[in-house]
Amino acid sequence: MLKRLAVLFAVLALVAAACGGSSDDTTTTTEGDSGQEPSGETLAAVQDRGTLVCGVSGSAVGFSETDAEGNTTGFDADFCRAVAAAVLGDAEAVEFRNLTAAERFEALKNNEIDVLFRNTTFTQSRDTDIGMDFGPTTYFDGQQLMGNPETLPGLTPASGFEAIDGAVVCTNAGTTTEKNITEGAEVAGVTITLQTVETFPEAMEAFKSGTCDLVTTDGSGLYGNRAAEINAGTEGAENWVIFPEAPISKEPLGPAYRQNDSTWADIINWTVYATFIADEQGVTSANIDDMMDATPELARLFGGEGELQTAMGLSSDAFLNAIKAVGNYGEIYERNLTGPLNLAREGSYNMQWLDGGLIYAPPAR
Repeated sequence: MLKRLAVLFAVLALVAAACGGSSDDTTTTTEGDSGQEPSGETLAAVQDRGTLVCGVSGSAVGFSETDAEGNTTGFDADFCRAVAAAVLGDAEAVEFRNLTAAERFEALKNNEIDVLFRNTTFTQSRDTDIGMDFGPTTYFDGQQLMGNPETLPGLTPASGFEAIDGAVVCTNAGTTTEKNITEGAEVAGVTITLQTVETFPEAMEAFKSGTCDLVTTDGSGLYGNRAAEINAGTEGAENWVIFPEAPISKEPLGPAYRQNDSTWADIINWTVYATFIADEQGVTSANIDDMMDATPELARLFGGEGELQTAMGLSSDAFLNAIKAVGNYGEIYERNLTGPLNLAREGSYNMQWLDGGLIYAPPAR
């Protein structure tokens, strides 16, 4: 019990302090009228339209990738589908909108999208100055660097900032990655040349061509891109080194939505929490029909006695539909990150709180 309480207090402390940056997040601010909808209107608009418009990257390996036929898959994409299943009863009733880092917040503020699931970090400036609201963290990440030991001899996963002195570092513009790497190099007393491009795939191309010595973004993005290059047969990709072992920043990634719409915020938050609770209690897309009333909490969450979904403007079985469609948190993680990218969940912050991780949901009651 003491161990569990200690983990709980650590979770609460992290949530209170979560204001780190993300390798794929802009810090640009916009003054003036945001055009944001008052509370309740987003839900009504989505239900009237019959489609959820979900902002994603479209080029974030493992998180949201759009193929030549326009099909979007990935960890973030599955959370979009979970929301569509909860709100509309159809996980495929999603219009995916691919957005660059510089475009995404304006698209949300201007009502061009309903929610943003785009490997976006919850930071203080975005919560206050830019004026977004953020939901539960779906992936706890941290910024790292990737280099080729043929270009930088002696590079290992244990390398630190001393290994990048004099290096040319590439990343995409309009992100806090720029600030993280610049500040980190300054504190470490090393000199780097930072080159920025519009999108991270462009940064990867610059890295592969030798224009830059290193590329930097969230660790998950680096592991994903390395895995994709290995699968594509890129020569030497299996030797690329991701470092340092301890990330240089905190990157709590999760959904963002417009301010002043608490009804819609509740729906996004509790759709995510439903995947957490199902994962915690062993409810999967395969066994949910048998497990939906295994405990009083599950019965409430999945539409039984005491359910709260209808009071939120949803059907009583909204979250049952979400889990049936995309699975619990662990299933979403395994399908998109562990299997394809070899991003192990075990031992990471993305384990359940009972197992030493930070995935934690309030009680459904």
